[in-house]
Amino acid sequence: MSLNAPIASEIPALTEEEAAALLEVEKRMLWISTQMIHHANNIRPNVDGSKVGGHQASSASVSTILAALYFHFLRAGDRVSIKPHASPIYHAAQYLLGNLDRKYLTTLREFKGLQSYPSRTKDPDPVDFSTGSVGLGAVAPVFAALASRYNELHFGEVTSSRFVALIGDAELDEGNVWETVAEEAIRGLGNVIWIVDLNRQSLDRVIPGVRAAHLKALFAGAGWRVFEAKYGSRLAAAMNGPHGAALRRRIDEASNEEYQSLIRVTDGAELRRRLTAVADAKYRRSLVESVKHVPDDQLRDLVANLGGHDLPGLIEVLDQADAVEDAPAVVFAYTIKGYGLPIAGDPLNHSQLLSQKQMDVLQEELGIDPDDIWARFPEDSVGGRVVQSAVERLQETPIERNTLLSADALPASLDTRHPVSTSTQEALGRCLARVADFEAVRNRVVTMSPDVATSTHLSGWINKVGVFAQEPAADYEAAGPKMLKWNPDPSGRHIELGISEMNLFMALGQFGLSYELTGQHLIPVGTVYDPFVCRGLDALIYSLYGGARMIFAGTPAGVSLSPEGGAHQSTITPSIGIELPDLVLYEPAFAREVEWLLLEAMRQCCDRAHGRSTYLRLSTKPIDQNLLDEPLARIGELELRRQVIAGGYRLVDRAGSGGETVNIFTGGIMAPEAIRASEMLLDEGIAANVINTTSVDRLYTDLRSARQGQLRDAGSPLSMGHIETLIPRAERRAPIVSVLDGASHAMSFLGGVFGVPIVPLGVDQFGQSGSRDDLYHYVGIDADAIVNAAMLALDLAADRD
Repeated sequence: MSLNAPIASEIPALTEEEAAALLEVEKRMLWISTQMIHHANNIRPNVDGSKVGGHQASSASVSTILAALYFHFLRAGDRVSIKPHASPIYHAAQYLLGNLDRKYLTTLREFKGLQSYPSRTKDPDPVDFSTGSVGLGAVAPVFAALASRYNELHFGEVTSSRFVALIGDAELDEGNVWETVAEEAIRGLGNVIWIVDLNRQSLDRVIPGVRAAHLKALFAGAGWRVFEAKYGSRLAAAMNGPHGAALRRRIDEASNEEYQSLIRVTDGAELRRRLTAVADAKYRRSLVESVKHVPDDQLRDLVANLGGHDLPGLIEVLDQADAVEDAPAVVFAYTIKGYGLPIAGDPLNHSQLLSQKQMDVLQEELGIDPDDIWARFPEDSVGGRVVQSAVERLQETPIERNTLLSADALPASLDTRHPVSTSTQEALGRCLARVADFEAVRNRVVTMSPDVATSTHLSGWINKVGVFAQEPAADYEAAGPKMLKWNPDPSGRHIELGISEMNLFMALGQFGLSYELTGQHLIPVGTVYDPFVCRGLDALIYSLYGGARMIFAGTPAGVSLSPEGGAHQSTITPSIGIELPDLVLYEPAFAREVEWLLLEAMRQCCDRAHGRSTYLRLSTKPIDQNLLDEPLARIGELELRRQVIAGGYRLVDRAGSGGETVNIFTGGIMAPEAIRASEMLLDEGIAANVINTTSVDRLYTDLRSARQGQLRDAGSPLSMGHIETLIPRAERRAPIVSVLDGASHAMSFLGGVFGVPIVPLGVDQFGQSGSRDDLYHYVGIDADAIVNAAMLALDLAADRD
């Protein structure tokens, strides 16, 4: 059954008695999952008439696989990802294991009930990996396995063991799957097993052609060990009998569409005719002989006897895959979608639901007690003993985990020295290099980038902590001088990935869940070119949805990266940072702000209950650090730091200057242009305050939270969050100009806070190559544009009055 040479298994083979007992458990799982979906769609009141759904056929497809996994193969410490559409049968398994209260069985797809797809943050039973966006849940265990291996090499002990992913075959259409399969950093991970549910059907159709051989070759070419559970024991016996080679050839050469049609032919004589209907006479005679001994009423079961539904054979293949220690393994388990149900193999069964009559027949076939349709097994029954054995095997021994880095262990300051003129990207590099000097923090920080480490200024950090590899790499340049110590070995603390932003955000997410999945706390910090945050957006959303705590810097950002042209100039990324839940966007202007925000981001990663991930949008634009001296002297370092973290501060305060007032909110690196505009406006007798907005995200979130509190309690005091600090009461009727190196709408809400006119400036078109001054003038964010916008804002305010 293996494409590789058979590997001796240390796990005893499955006896007939064990197989029969597991089959009883499989039947009960199949019933409970099918009934859960039936109840949600046909019994529970549907108050708004919306389709509920639930994928009975997809759950049935993996009934044998889940029975083999949870009730025989898995052990304590294993972490498992379940394909999205198998959510109901996964919950059925957890129910039998005692991990899910009975009351939840009637809550599938109900508010605060069982989620449509497995969710580690929203489901009531334990879920290791959220799934739903196909392809992402498949690869998450691979990067979690890398985190486990990293932690094992650095700290010696982890709570995790093997990382298993059950994947739908249509998920292999997703490009991110192959980006992961080919990733060099995961080579050698012997604790990864993928199981592909090869049922040959997707949402709308039977998948054309015979693709399995091509897919297996792709895995093998990337260094994975490939196995298959293709034929069940009865079909394999027939293929090994007289003229069996012809039967094997016939089934192997049948297209997916033809095979699916064959297994749905209920008339044995007609199936025999179609099975043996080949042009070559000799071949046809051999086919006839190969199934001559099979009665018509058993022929369909023989043809449909696939390895993914044969418990002894499937477990044997899983044992072989488990014995691989030097590479990830993938098992192709051939299955039938809808297995065990009357809709088995139907090309349109993905969203089909059984009728009440069909459910009644199924209940009788599976021997379900009509007086207790949700019953678990009695403890002294065959099924009950199987379940109890699994419960004991899966029980994790509580381990005292004092590996969580306390926020109190972080230094109050890094005391990083910066030149007078520097960029925020350069500042991050210096700050991380300084972090390496604090042992307790350094040991828990791991950086990663998609082949952009040096161009995003991680060299200083790498020179101090090294590059990670599972095995030491040969250093062919050891004799020569080096500015960068790039010597990969197991002690390194930087992981260099290939050029795949999807892999970066998947890795950040799983390293950001390292404490929960492996028992060792890590603070992952990633760097990526800011425009390519969008390329990894699906993986970023997945990681946030799963509850990861991570830090990443998108750098360089905006048209300030002027010579690179429009392909490398990000515009919409501030909006991504504002709108994504559980993520805080910061866009600093000064090096000292970078230091404060990096430490705050690390504190957030230490708070496993309430912390959030952090997005630092940085730039290569050099800025005069002396521009920060005036606010430092005016409000003091502690208060300035607090305001920087809260979302902004008054960089230029014109209060008391007389004349008309306008408030300029500047996003991060546009501070010099805003200050220049303020000076020009002052020459015209206009008091233009400059509010350096370090986090428009924090300003908006605080405002929204305050408004929501007032909606819940009309008696609560009116509040606008930190914006109240930035704009004193006397200036709240003044118009606003906002400017940032990104889409202008990101800050346009500010006018609505006090109901004043606002002229938002930003980058609302694609950029191009040129000097920074030319680009700023082209998109309308230079000092002259800010002055003109201020004049317009004052005119609008006057017209309104």
